[in-house]
Amino acid sequence: MIGLELVVVLGVVIVVCGVLARRTRVADPILLLVAGIALGFVPALRQVHLPPELMLLVFLPVLLYWEAITISLREIRAALRGIVLTSTLLVVATAAAVAAAAHALGLPWGPAWVLGAAVAPTDATAVGVLARALPRRTVTVLRAESLVNDGTALVLYGVAVGVTVGEETLSAGHVTWLFVLAYGGGIAVGLLVAWLAVQVRRRIDDPLLGNVVVLLIPFTAYLLAELIEASGVLAVVVCGLVMSQVGPRIGRAVTRQQTVAFWSVSTYLINASLFVLVGLEAQSAVRNLVSEDLVTAVVGVAVVCAVIVVVRFGFLVLSAYTIRLVDRRPSQRGRRVTNRARAVSTVAGFRGAVSLAAALAVPTTLSSGAPFPDRDLIVFITCGVVATTLVVQGLLLAPTIRWARLPDDDGVARERRLADETAAQEALDALPDVAAALGTDPSVVDRLRGEYEEHLTLLRARDAEGDEGGEPDPAVRLDDEYTELRLALLARKRETVVRLRDQRAIDDTVLRQVQARLDLEEIRLSRGDPAPE
Repeated sequence: MIGLELVVVLGVVIVVCGVLARRTRVADPILLLVAGIALGFVPALRQVHLPPELMLLVFLPVLLYWEAITISLREIRAALRGIVLTSTLLVVATAAAVAAAAHALGLPWGPAWVLGAAVAPTDATAVGVLARALPRRTVTVLRAESLVNDGTALVLYGVAVGVTVGEETLSAGHVTWLFVLAYGGGIAVGLLVAWLAVQVRRRIDDPLLGNVVVLLIPFTAYLLAELIEASGVLAVVVCGLVMSQVGPRIGRAVTRQQTVAFWSVSTYLINASLFVLVGLEAQSAVRNLVSEDLVTAVVGVAVVCAVIVVVRFGFLVLSAYTIRLVDRRPSQRGRRVTNRARAVSTVAGFRGAVSLAAALAVPTTLSSGAPFPDRDLIVFITCGVVATTLVVQGLLLAPTIRWARLPDDDGVARERRLADETAAQEALDALPDVAAALGTDPSVVDRLRGEYEEHLTLLRARDAEGDEGGEPDPAVRLDDEYTELRLALLARKRETVVRLRDQRAIDDTVLRQVQARLDLEEIRLSRGDPAPE
């Protein structure tokens, strides 16, 4: 299959599934996965595969970094203990339980542990896309778990593969050293790369060069960590968390605008492409299954899925009640959730492309030259688990959320109102001193003071309206009318500059420059940002 044709096919599928998702209210990943499975019936597409190196070395750093810089570090600190437990002990417990079940089904212990390590981690991409309807704290915990548990699972996976192939010796000291190196080295590399990135970004003013540096950050962190055999996953995550705190203090506004636009489109395309490719791999796994009959393999998928769900829910409940016995602080009582909420977190434990990439990366032969035992079955079961968790659990998530009756989460809107009002008030308080330092004309100061006072009045009116409900405040109604009028006039201005371009009175370059300013103003007004001019 020629690469250009594959690009066109993926693009068309992404667009079609995106449109269908918005009309049917079925999550994009589910439709994309099903579309990938359907594409597997096309003979020309049967040779398309997801190279493990592409996922682990190219896609994974980008996706992990974007998830890390867009997550809430405050929420991570609040739930750090639970995140650490689920990203380490739960991964080990899941891998062990799956290995035991797979061994009971007939797999040797080595391949069984390889399978367990492959399907143990949840997928950050799937969680970020499918679990958006959950409260912020729950989504943060799930995303943070998914960011870190890949490192734990890949260490287990490396040991299991090495022992099975005959290149590793299994001992408590050796395994402990691998974990220490993976976590300690990964954290150290992440901090180092973040420090270097801050120093470089502070010295670059050009927006394009600044975004090149941003693009290099996750790959640099992953590469350096892998060179010392540490966890590239953890290095990227730590680096992203540091940059999420330092980034708002450095760089220019235009650089940040370009960064958000670029990463939003890039990660969306990568995510969507991965789900389609996972579907294609699922088709391929069925065709390549030779060591077992299809019925036995499907039973294996069902058993492993059941084990994953049971172990996850049992671990969440057991760890929570253990913490309650040990920690009786009032702050801990405030973080307690119900078993229904834990059921939601269990259903949201999706598996994804990292699990599939690990299964596909299993060597084909042992060190003796013999074939790797049951490799085709490992790939099939992993594909089946990924597909089942994405489709079945993805469809079950919404009704499970309704059944759990989770409390409404208006924290983001409330905190944004607080940030807007506090920032405007402090800017207004600082106006006399700033104006005096700049030597600003008093008439300009009075004009800006009036705009900020009007802005504050509107913010407080919207805040009161949100808290009390009822009839719209007159100030809010007038501002809505003002916004509607401004948008209509912007449309007229856009028509005018396009007409001037068509009449050859202005150049296309001028059109793009003017239109860019008009677009920014339209975006601000459409989002309802009542910031003063």
